[in-house]
Amino acid sequence: MTVEGPGTLYVVSTPIGNMGDFSFRAVEVLKQVAAVLAEDTRHSRHLLDRYSIATPLLPYHEHNEAKATPRLIERLQNGEQLALISDAGTPLLSDPGARLVRAAVEAGIAVSPVPGASALLAALVASGLDLDRFTFYGFLPRKGGERRSALAEIVYLRHAAVVYEAPARVGDTLAELAAAGAGERATVVARELTKQYEELRRGTVAALAAYYLDAPPRGEVVIVVAGASAPLGANEEELRARVAELRAEGCTPRDVAAALASKMGAARNLAYRLAHE
Repeated sequence: MTVEGPGTLYVVSTPIGNMGDFSFRAVEVLKQVAAVLAEDTRHSRHLLDRYSIATPLLPYHEHNEAKATPRLIERLQNGEQLALISDAGTPLLSDPGARLVRAAVEAGIAVSPVPGASALLAALVASGLDLDRFTFYGFLPRKGGERRSALAEIVYLRHAAVVYEAPARVGDTLAELAAAGAGERATVVARELTKQYEELRRGTVAALAAYYLDAPPRGEVVIVVAGASAPLGANEEELRARVAELRAEGCTPRDVAAALASKMGAARNLAYRLAHE
């Protein structure tokens, strides 16, 4: 479909397992656009065929997005309507698409969300944990200082943390969180959400670590960890180590002091002093 003036980029959520979780609006949009941009066209073809959507599929993923984005922006500027989908769930959440959406916004092209299934939100609403605030970490770094930094943030976080994890790594990640000081924190491991073998297992971080180290789960996994009930007062050595990590990441003294106070329970005067040393 082509319109006068710039077209619209639709960001369309697709089912995360149960094919019934596809909105009428999503089907209508995918039928009317000029092309559907998909991570894996072979995978997405099954979904489109199920709903009799004959729109052409174009590959758009982390390996071609830099090259493909300028051409897609040109098509949108010429009045074509395009839709972006991921293999499952809501695009951009641990999936490709941010580059295209950002380029569209910068080019003055309308970006319209078509909401739907999301493993992140599905796990949260079924967790039974306090959801007034939460932080989404996606997939944690695999190793090194970035991983240690992310785990430390989760340990000291005062609200829920949500993590995507590969099945084989669930036990190890929970064990690392337990060793870092979050062992008694309430946690939910949500597996295969909306699918036949959907499971939500609840317990402490330590208990679930022991369970999954012995019996690694299968399928897609989301981990929801409750926030700390009160700031955990880190000792000065731990605070100094965190200061070094934050400085290496390019944080300003102001940001460092705020992180020490809000995420590591440091007194504000101590946080300020360490950040400015």
